[in-house]
Amino acid sequence: MQVIRSIKEMQQMAKELHREGNRIGYVPTMGFLHEGHLTLINEAKKNNDKVVISIFVNPLQFGPNEDFDAYPRDIERDETLANNAGVDFIFYPEVGEMYPVDLSTKINVTKRVNVLCGKSREGHFDGVATVLMKLFNIIMPDRAYFGLKDAQQVAVVDGLINDYNIPVELVAVGTVREEDGLAKSSRNVYLTEQERSVAPELYRSLQKAVQRILDGEKNLDQVKTEVINAVHEKTSGIIDYVEIYSYPDLVELNEPNGKMIIALAVKFSKARLIDNITFSI
Repeated sequence: MQVIRSIKEMQQMAKELHREGNRIGYVPTMGFLHEGHLTLINEAKKNNDKVVISIFVNPLQFGPNEDFDAYPRDIERDETLANNAGVDFIFYPEVGEMYPVDLSTKINVTKRVNVLCGKSREGHFDGVATVLMKLFNIIMPDRAYFGLKDAQQVAVVDGLINDYNIPVELVAVGTVREEDGLAKSSRNVYLTEQERSVAPELYRSLQKAVQRILDGEKNLDQVKTEVINAVHEKTSGIIDYVEIYSYPDLVELNEPNGKMIIALAVKFSKARLIDNITFSI
């Protein structure tokens, strides 16, 4: 495994890999790798000749109340995990390498962002889209892998790729879950023992909601109310949102139609958990 820190060297390596006939699978990360990242890496290994991950904590996607400096970093641990997972290259640039001067252009994401978690994180997805535009141009992947646990981010990346005709295939990988169904997250360690015991109810409530729609329920407000009631009855969490939208457009629906997402966010004492299910009708 090779660690590359300069943009020029990474671009040269990508060009050389393509000249040799390699297909590049790419997993963007902000480091502090966990099982979700390793699942994406494993998927990338299946259908590509070389796997590249980037480790870059992107300052552009942190809001005024989000502490960029406090974001966890452990490059030695990440290198060990990546190497053991079979990664071929880590692109690990400094902030000054990625943004040596103030940008003269700006990507402004206008759709798919003012709902779900994006509603309370103004400008977040502008930063995500900007750094991905740079990273796609630097790494030149054939396929890029993203987890559906953050389905809104996947939707935004889908729009970015389509809008700018970026020659990369977006591969959305299903949410990694515990045996009881709880979506795996670094935040789960902040749950109390009692909160952890009931947290799987979030996913169960979504599953029941999907089944209600598939069974013919057309009143989406009623379905959302049933999810809210189930979470209130079976957990101590405070609901941030329960929403149903078209997917990946993330447009409100009057009744079930086509590909959809049902998503929720719930605040516990020291952790805010998100989960979702995408499905088609």
